[in-house]
Amino acid sequence: MKRFFLAIVIIIMGQTTHAQSNYDILKDKKTGAKVYKGVFTFEDLHAESSFGWLRRGYENYKPDTNDIKYLKKYLPAYSLIAFVGTWCDDTYKMLPRFEKVLMLSAFPLSQYTMFGVDREKKAKNVENILYSIKDVPTIIVFKGHEEIGRIVEIVKISVEDDLVNIIKKDVDATEASKRQEH
Repeated sequence: MKRFFLAIVIIIMGQTTHAQSNYDILKDKKTGAKVYKGVFTFEDLHAESSFGWLRRGYENYKPDTNDIKYLKKYLPAYSLIAFVGTWCDDTYKMLPRFEKVLMLSAFPLSQYTMFGVDREKKAKNVENILYSIKDVPTIIVFKGHEEIGRIVEIVKISVEDDLVNIIKKDVDATEASKRQEH
């Protein structure tokens, strides 16, 4: 319960201070690349000219249309949190695909929060501890206050298929529970 309330406080802080930058821009010691640390949006990332990997990956990705149809129907009932590293090759691959899946699914971005972490997987505040982040990217799916699944570092099949599988388990369990009540 304490974790939940701390998460709410952090998310509210992130949304209420959005007018001021809620992320730091650091320089990666290993590559010299820009590291965004804190809460930011896809718009923030697209505004950075050195993050061309995001635009290229988005444009080149062709998600499965059946998975997109499923996500369009069910994904809005959930909220998502992602932890990414703007220095990380796995983020370069997954994040553009994830963004495209969200856009094509018409997912309300008000239900999405993205945290940037440094190479040590530390966020600007304590979010990396709160959500037990060990690897990036990590995408966490919530139904209400309950985590129902996560994608960590790599996908099993594709971003959209992995999301469908997480949500399908929850939808199937909810439907089975309803059948048992009757």
